[in-house]
Amino acid sequence: METSCQGNGIMWFFKDRGFDDKSIHEMSRKCKRLEGMDREKASENWEYLKSIGIQERKLPIVVGKCPKILTLDLHDKLVPMVQCLRALETKPKEVASAITKFPQILLHSLEEKLAPLLAFFEALGAPEKQLGKMILLNPRIISYSIESKLSQTVDFLFSLGLSKDGMIGKVLVKHPLIMGYSVDKRLRPTSEFLRSLGLTGPQLQRVATTFPEVLCRDPNKILRPNAMYLKSCGFDSSQIAALVAGYPPVLIKSVSNSLGPRIKFLEQGMGRQIQEVAEYPDFFRHGLKKRLEARQKLLKQKHVECSLSEMLDCNQKKFLLKFGLVEQLV
Repeated sequence: METSCQGNGIMWFFKDRGFDDKSIHEMSRKCKRLEGMDREKASENWEYLKSIGIQERKLPIVVGKCPKILTLDLHDKLVPMVQCLRALETKPKEVASAITKFPQILLHSLEEKLAPLLAFFEALGAPEKQLGKMILLNPRIISYSIESKLSQTVDFLFSLGLSKDGMIGKVLVKHPLIMGYSVDKRLRPTSEFLRSLGLTGPQLQRVATTFPEVLCRDPNKILRPNAMYLKSCGFDSSQIAALVAGYPPVLIKSVSNSLGPRIKFLEQGMGRQIQEVAEYPDFFRHGLKKRLEARQKLLKQKHVECSLSEMLDCNQKKFLLKFGLVEQLV
């Protein structure tokens, strides 16, 4: 590789851009076409990738992951694919970010891969305006087979009962990374663990639609320790199921940094029982200092007693008006 590279200048093209011999050898192993490559053509593609917003410091990483993009025809392949992806863009730099994450997206065919994918998601009820966002957030989707990979995820979500009003499409749009997980190794075991906590079918559907990230977490390493912590706090099985259905992130939040300090403040700072949290799981969503401690302090000054939902389920202005704290509005 080194001799032929030096002969046509491609070796020095890489050297000039900070690649070492090991990286160059690795790239040549990944892409044999580099050996016969013209330095000028590689430079043209490099400059084009820079011009679309890929940061120069990240370009060596992008090319290292997928050296073949330097060999693509600029006007017949690279530019049309980038233009097509830009048509899906909802915010500036989304395309550059997607290519940086998964440069192989540029190797795929518009007709053979992208068009069928878009049609597949539309048929599931994914909102058209969200399709681009979904693919650019998880560009790896373009490499997945509809038949052997994506259809399995869809069948799994269908088995949870998500069959109405484009619910599956909405879940995929909400958390596109779910499509990267194995149904047998991750999604199904996680759903079975949630059922073992006592979640009913409708509660499981609520988790999937409101916070699908939970389905993607390892049940033994992440979910089980949180469930055990909630049990140690005194919540019974039905309360834990209600907590998870009401606020699914309770199973993935840090016990030491998030759940523990809030429970401690509930009992010691507010003088309340944990049962109240089972009735209002969103308690865990609120910031400890900015919301919980600040509002508790105001209520204590006024000697006001109320439920957690009355205290927290409104914006600051409504809270102050509701409890006659209008002087705080000034």
